[in-house]
Amino acid sequence: MTPESAVLMARYNHWMNDRLYAAAATLDHETLTADRGAFFGSLLATLNHIAVADTIWLHRFAQHEDGFASLAALAQFPVPSRLDQPLAPDLPGLRQQRIRLDDLIEAWAAELTPAHLAGDITYRNMAGTPYCRPFGALLLHFFNHQTHHRGQATTLLSQSGVDVGVTDLLALIP
Repeated sequence: MTPESAVLMARYNHWMNDRLYAAAATLDHETLTADRGAFFGSLLATLNHIAVADTIWLHRFAQHEDGFASLAALAQFPVPSRLDQPLAPDLPGLRQQRIRLDDLIEAWAAELTPAHLAGDITYRNMAGTPYCRPFGALLLHFFNHQTHHRGQATTLLSQSGVDVGVTDLLALIP
């Protein structure tokens, strides 16, 4: 992971989330919340989980010894206590949370340096177990996790008759 690839992945994350939420907004509430057998059940719950996990990881990254000015904005995002904790009562509310998270992720990615990515970061998982792992590798996990669950979301949308269109990172690479 390089600072440049982090910026690209943050931009891709934002672009894809905009597309997913626009596509999801075409569905009625019953379809959004129907349990379709995905890891988190419904499309809405899957989108919520991505935002929950991003929030948890960003709070962990904010504890980096060098600190990140952009992550000071996390004060407006409480740390979720569960991976399925609802962050908003409906899709419009979750979309607003997602937009704020994506803006924050892009600003934060722009702050990253090779030195940040080469070092380790210490954090605790949700059970309180401490870990010390390579920061660059955790950043790869952060972006890979988003992509994994967005793939599930695009499948759920497709099953509901909604075509998200192009989802490849390649679409953003000049």
